[in-house]
Amino acid sequence: MSPALTTLHLDGLIPVRSGKVRELYDLEEGYLIVATDRISAFDCILPNGIPDKGKILTQLSAWWFSRFGSEINHHVLSTDVREFPARLAPYQSLLEGRSMLVRKTKVLPVECVARGYLIGSGWKEYAAGGSVCGLTLRPGYQLADRLDQPIFTPATKAEQGEHDENISFDEMVARVGGELAEELRARSLALYRRGAARAEEAGLLLADTKFEF
Repeated sequence: MSPALTTLHLDGLIPVRSGKVRELYDLEEGYLIVATDRISAFDCILPNGIPDKGKILTQLSAWWFSRFGSEINHHVLSTDVREFPARLAPYQSLLEGRSMLVRKTKVLPVECVARGYLIGSGWKEYAAGGSVCGLTLRPGYQLADRLDQPIFTPATKAEQGEHDENISFDEMVARVGGELAEELRARSLALYRRGAARAEEAGLLLADTKFEF
């Protein structure tokens, strides 16, 4: 097994954004997203990586994008390094399995979270006041209980180094407008339900998930 890839150097290319796990390069005709093997927990990067973690993350993402590509216009152009721009040819073996060529888009300033189970920050809010992101839930839920129906709980999209914060749907409307907020909520919940059903077929529980549009 190859050692963990925690740093990345592509001659002539400088990342326009370096995240906790992924590197983003501007190729003019699109962006190159490369998933490293870095480990991030609680918004911190741990000193050691996990070999091939970035490949697994990328292949999972590619699988979901291919599954839902017919119903939502996503940003992925290719995950096949042979289809990448010619100047990336010297790095094919390095990029294989862990990179995506994507179209340039403008990301909305909110994160769309769908929850089917009461866990994490959702549980903390509920335990403190019986609601999550302004949604009042029935009493009696316990930690990690399945919700009667999935709920939509948006969050801010924080700048690098800062923390996302849960917001109410009304706050989301103020940021992006009512019509768009309604569409994002409907799409997020529909995608979550489909994803949760597929995960359940594989013996997995998809407690919650986050979409960025």
